[in-house]
Amino acid sequence: MAGLCAFFPTRHIGSDPVAIRDWAQAAEDLGYDCIDVPDHVLGADPSRHPGWQPPYTWQDEFHETFVTLGYLAACTSRIGLASAVLILPQRQTALVAKQAAQVDMLSGGRLRLGVGSGWNFVEYACLNENWETRGRRMGEQVRLMRRLWTEELVDFEGEWHTVAGAGIRPMPVQRPIPVWFGGTHRAALRRAARLGDGWIPISPPDDAARAMVETLRGMLEAEGRNPGDFGIEAWLRVRTTDEDEWASEIEGWRGLGATLLTIYPLYDVASIDEHIEVLRRFREVAG
Repeated sequence: MAGLCAFFPTRHIGSDPVAIRDWAQAAEDLGYDCIDVPDHVLGADPSRHPGWQPPYTWQDEFHETFVTLGYLAACTSRIGLASAVLILPQRQTALVAKQAAQVDMLSGGRLRLGVGSGWNFVEYACLNENWETRGRRMGEQVRLMRRLWTEELVDFEGEWHTVAGAGIRPMPVQRPIPVWFGGTHRAALRRAARLGDGWIPISPPDDAARAMVETLRGMLEAEGRNPGDFGIEAWLRVRTTDEDEWASEIEGWRGLGATLLTIYPLYDVASIDEHIEVLRRFREVAG
């Protein structure tokens, strides 16, 4: 049976830390397996960038990923915590390794690091990172982070990173922290098969998703890996309150081998109580 994740409603939950705590504790009490916290550092005004239609703008709230994960670690005791997904190539690698290790330590080993290459070129420019090399750089980043999480002193020479006899403290509980890759492009699937512990698709469970799963399994086998040991976290981006539609997506992704199902409402949810009610209803529909 696939586990269940609750997507942190960063754009709609507001700025009351008590409400954030209550939502996270409700997810834990309802038996969810993990909480996903998304990532954007900056939003942009699309009117300043002609022809660009981003899904989020400067008006959307995105709580900072690692600070939020640290807060949730203190608010909860059992539920898993995940970045889903952290836009890794627009961040400094050693700093991400340090932040992730700290959250893992504070949570008692509950962190799963979901990473992706992102879509917001404006954000990359503002953070002074290279949009064009983001995919290739991410692979090197993951290799370096795994060494920083497992070795006290690291010597590393890559295309974008040089580390000479340096390391992070405190070390994480998990050595290494699991890394899951988001994305549906073939290059993203290849990175996941080569370097990841799991994959996070954003797709309905249709024929295109089935083809991606089959491609991924073939890539895993080509890497000498067992697809049965590889996680798939399916985001159910529901646009309606119709529970029959939820059930259809749940069963569709279960049929494709998803190991985690994440509820991600795209419709307006007005209050913290309603956010918690969505979690309760999804838990009942998923069984």
